[in-house]
Amino acid sequence: MTFQLTSPAFQNRSTVPARYTCSGEDLSPPFEWTEPPAGTQSFALVCEDPDAPGGTFHHWAVFDIPGDWRTLPEGLAPADQQVSGLRQATNDFGRSGYGGPCPPRGHGVHHYHFRLLALGVPRLDVTGRTTCARVAALARGHALGSAELIGLFQR
Repeated sequence: MTFQLTSPAFQNRSTVPARYTCSGEDLSPPFEWTEPPAGTQSFALVCEDPDAPGGTFHHWAVFDIPGDWRTLPEGLAPADQQVSGLRQATNDFGRSGYGGPCPPRGHGVHHYHFRLLALGVPRLDVTGRTTCARVAALARGHALGSAELIGLFQR
């Protein structure tokens, strides 16, 4: 079986429920994933919108997720430090943690790429606060594999 990312909240290439967007409660969605590639020591989950008017918009990066985890719960708090040491970066809204889909009104459907990277290191080499874009770049350099779930949303 290949490494796969799913959510009990929405299917791949379907609409992200309003609850997880700026039109609702702006909660981070719950996620589940299958067995990762051999050698996985940790995970990073990033969410990007390549359809944003100014170029790719970074909505979320949660990293240093322990390698034995297979789920993330709904509604992770925006604090940098979470249980078991997982961390969240600063998104392009300028806030730490999750910033849900929030495209400009009338701009059509946007595609939100939730990408889980299985990493061959226990932690990313990040001290202090960092951006989602930096986490994504660092994680790609240590990725043993990745799984993606695309959500759609428009206002």
